[in-house]
Amino acid sequence: MIRGIGIDIVDAGRIRRLVEAEEQRFLEKVFTRTEIAYCNAKQNRYQHFAARFAAKEAVSKALATGWAGDFRWKDIEVTNDVSGLPRISVHGRLRELLGSARILVSLSHADTHVVAMAVIEDS
Repeated sequence: MIRGIGIDIVDAGRIRRLVEAEEQRFLEKVFTRTEIAYCNAKQNRYQHFAARFAAKEAVSKALATGWAGDFRWKDIEVTNDVSGLPRISVHGRLRELLGSARILVSLSHADTHVVAMAVIEDS
């Protein structure tokens, strides 16, 4: 059964400006070490940071609570499996809230924008 869906679109230029203005502070607040390493290894790292930012926002919308509550940005982690398919891992209080539910995510990139859609499904 579907518990919630969320979608978000992000201007990659906005993320680039945030990273350039306060790189360490912004990155450490929003992204896990694994996410930072993945994005920094990519040719267009800002687009990949934007995609992960959008995914986190989409998950927060699917939760129907937004960022209210006890979880943080890094409680939602976007990774990729060996085929490149994005995956969501949850940590901290969010893991407790979701229990055995799973989160499906889809990301799409264009030159200037990225979009993410998340579905939370009860098992």
